[in-house]
Amino acid sequence: MTRLGRLLAGLALVLLTAGCSGAAGPSPLPHPPSTHDRPPAAETSGAAPSAPASPGASPRGSASAASPGAKPSARSTAVTSLEAGFPDARTTGPRTRLEPHATGNMSVRTDGMVIKGWDITGSLDVYADDVTIIDSRITSANWWGVNLRPGHHGLRILHTTITAVPGKGPDNGGVDYAVSNMGAGSIEVGWCDISVFGNALSMGQGDIHDNYVHGLVPFRNAGGEWQHTDAVISGGGNTGKLVIRHNTLLNPVGVDRGASASIGLFADTGHVSNTVIDGNLLAGGAYALYGGGDGAGGITVTDNVFSTRYHPNSGVYGSVTAWNPGPGNVWRGNRYADGTPVTPEPAG
Repeated sequence: MTRLGRLLAGLALVLLTAGCSGAAGPSPLPHPPSTHDRPPAAETSGAAPSAPASPGASPRGSASAASPGAKPSARSTAVTSLEAGFPDARTTGPRTRLEPHATGNMSVRTDGMVIKGWDITGSLDVYADDVTIIDSRITSANWWGVNLRPGHHGLRILHTTITAVPGKGPDNGGVDYAVSNMGAGSIEVGWCDISVFGNALSMGQGDIHDNYVHGLVPFRNAGGEWQHTDAVISGGGNTGKLVIRHNTLLNPVGVDRGASASIGLFADTGHVSNTVIDGNLLAGGAYALYGGGDGAGGITVTDNVFSTRYHPNSGVYGSVTAWNPGPGNVWRGNRYADGTPVTPEPAG
């Protein structure tokens, strides 16, 4: 079943159950497109940059539901000892004093540039290789917090807080991506405190580790539909490797306001492949994990804790869906916060 089909089926069940400075200067904000995932255009002189198309763009249509309803469970929604030791506000974000920088929407164009100790009011649009952002804070009112443009690689974002101003973004008041990888290679995001954005970490390849993603804020996109929310989202078709290791990935948004997943591996632009999901704390979404579906290969999901702090089954409808148990895929050591093993049903 396609992701859209699962979403529509879930909506029907919900209704039935309910009874019914090497950088260039600031760039202007783009005009909102008709939908939040219109393909981007490269920046040209005098033209405003467009919103990046997420590598894991959500399907068209309503985001108000997911797959059929949750199975009954006696699991508690209390936080347990298995959830201790995962990243939180104390272990992520900047470690040094910050200096204010009202950059606006800044284009970074110098290879090897290091941004350290900046308290940025604005966003960073990276047209360069091997840029490092470390021990900083970014407060965005743009489509993104940090966006790596096509043809570039080597971006590292470490010990940084990336957040946004709800209601001030260009997508009908919303903000879409804390970090978007449109580039040619892997990027690293580590020890970052990330909040507010609809799809926080959007990439098909990269090294995502030791981050605290929380407080996603729902909003209606420019088409008037609820933006799908995911802590991490990948749309498939990737040529590199995606590693998601030892993160706290929380999606408290309700399905009636667009919740999709804590980790969403969606075959929107091609088969999902070459992905490692290891040792994370997941909670929330319609399902906490969308596993790539039919055709997914080289997917390893090991030793993750599916928290029940929001829902008895981690996500509204369950812990995992769209898991392909075929050759090359590994499911091992995954459990609920009370220690009960998590066993996925095959993708259908």
